[in-house]
Amino acid sequence: MTGFKDLFDLSGRAAVITGGCGILGRRFAEGLAEFGARIALLDLDEQATQAAASEVSSRHNGVAKGYACDITQPEAVRRVADLIEADLGPVDVLVNNAGITRDAMFHRMTKDQWNAVINTNLNSLFNMTRPVWEGMRNRKFGRVICISSINGQKGQMGQANYSAAKAGDIGFVKALAQEGARVGVTVNAITPGYIGTEMVRKIDPAILEKSILPLIPIGRLGEPEEIARCVVFLASDDAGLMTGSTLTANGGQYFA
Repeated sequence: MTGFKDLFDLSGRAAVITGGCGILGRRFAEGLAEFGARIALLDLDEQATQAAASEVSSRHNGVAKGYACDITQPEAVRRVADLIEADLGPVDVLVNNAGITRDAMFHRMTKDQWNAVINTNLNSLFNMTRPVWEGMRNRKFGRVICISSINGQKGQMGQANYSAAKAGDIGFVKALAQEGARVGVTVNAITPGYIGTEMVRKIDPAILEKSILPLIPIGRLGEPEEIARCVVFLASDDAGLMTGSTLTANGGQYFA
């Protein structure tokens, strides 16, 4: 985050990040913590989530806590939301980052594969945002950031479930932004392309070199830190003009 230190001050802000154990979730947490935010990391595995939070705290001398939560379960989310508010204060920033894939060609896709992706990648936006939305409105400040995908913009063969969910994320953002605009709450989406996450790094290097990198005009994968910079900006007071926006970060692979 070099060069941004004098621009964004998130001191006193409480930020919740779902999918907190993945490389993107951890980078988002580190980026926000670097500018003073108190961090709540959510993921399924309690031990891993608390370990990730401890790592963020130690690196940035800040406050980060981990919470095990199945974000597809509304009641579980509400309980955790109450815990977070008691521990860190009212939630100012929500990063809806959690996502899974269950890829299959549609003629072979099962209802379980469809439901798993829709529940985690789309329905969780309601589950997570609803408990913090009224507080943001009442305090006249809030930042909701949804991590969508390039495949929610252009579609992807074998990912009808994932593309549908990620396109739904963008629709959610555009609608909810209109409700929050007059009360100081912004809602935006980020649509990463191919980023050097655990999942992408597992792709056969030969396939990556031959079939994926040639599609990216800048000729490389994005770095998790580059998406984290987008999150930090959208979480800041300086991003008050941006709402209902889709911030495309794919190295020129697709123009929306």
